Amino acid sequence: MTFTHLDSAGHARMVDVTDKQPTVRAASAAGLVRCAPETVTLLRDGGVPKGDVLAVARIAGIQAAKRTPELLPLAHVIGVHGAVVDLDIVDEGVRITATVRTADRTGVEMEALTAVSVAALAVVDMIKGVDRSASIEHVRITAKEGGRSGSWRRPEE
Repeated sequence: MTFTHLDSAGHARMVDVTDKQPTVRAASAAGLVRCAPETVTLLRDGGVPKGDVLAVARIAGIQAAKRTPELLPLAHVIGVHGAVVDLDIVDEGVRITATVRTADRTGVEMEALTAVSVAALAVVDMIKGVDRSASIEHVRITAKEGGRSGSWRRPEE
């Protein structure tokens, strides 16, 4: 079996995508910050002491998508040409979705996952004073488009 991120000696390496042609690509991810019912009420009423939780988390997620290669050592530096992070208050907590787009040589799955993960961390940071039980759950890729492998959508989405 051949592993793309290992050289012949078994050392980690970045895959060389120099010869690949840029194509339009997109990836979407989702996750949930599970909160106590009282915290959901505070979020809905705008009563979290630290301020606008959703606005802070949205900006954190967008910024994170653009900085993914700084966090993941084998991720390529690519142009993030579009990043949308949406947060919805639901009965269980805060549902987070992100879609990242590019016209580059490799996909943006890691950027979408990073956007959701960091947005979730920002939510937890903003509510930790009122809800120490908050947890981040079910961060996953929900869809991708473009590239050699084409389109894919998670069946349950």
